[in-house]
Amino acid sequence: SYNGELKTSIVINMASHSSKRCATVKKKFVPKTKPPEPVVEYVTPGGYELEKILNRDCMEYTHINQVWPNVWIGDEESAKDKYHLKKLGMTHILNAAEGTWNNVDTGAEYYSDMDVVYYGVVAEDTPTFDLSQYFFSAAQFIDQTLNIPESKSRSATLFLAYLMICKNMTVVDAVDHVKRRRRIIPNWGFLKQLRQLDTYLLEQRDEVTTDKGKGEKKDKESEEDE
Repeated sequence: SYNGELKTSIVINMASHSSKRCATVKKKFVPKTKPPEPVVEYVTPGGYELEKILNRDCMEYTHINQVWPNVWIGDEESAKDKYHLKKLGMTHILNAAEGTWNNVDTGAEYYSDMDVVYYGVVAEDTPTFDLSQYFFSAAQFIDQTLNIPESKSRSATLFLAYLMICKNMTVVDAVDHVKRRRRIIPNWGFLKQLRQLDTYLLEQRDEVTTDKGKGEKKDKESEEDE
């Protein structure tokens, strides 16, 4: 009938039109390879920027926090709570605030009834104090033992230095890791020293990479000569 032919005609035309359209769509949406994203070179942040990073998305202050597997950072109260330290299974203690003035006055004798190895750093929590003189020795102690009670500034700074020296973190990565686990407040002088350490470590790694590249190039040239 007329109606049937009309319907047939419409169906045929739609199918034909649809096929052409699908072919067009397939061509149009062929996935293309994305150009590689440019590599953003890391640069040690300035003092103001590092303080902003330190205070952004940080947690509230508590007496003691685990900041790394088997690593705890605590305040004076937690450092003197030997019962709690034993309960946590502390085996080594780094006191980054050893001394008598504005410090945590414990010392090796204070923990003599505990089976722990003690390492004390006589440091003042002032911007002018050179805490960087202890960065590498403290990092070595932490790397060998891994447990740190005391303070929000000195011990935190030494642990940040440990992450940078022994775990190849940048100062930004180290700060970001610790601040999400403990409220830390290194003074601006200590932050400056950490920035200087960051720059030094970056230069050392660049030299190693450059020397490695030169060595590989030399080996390749030797192979070609043969």
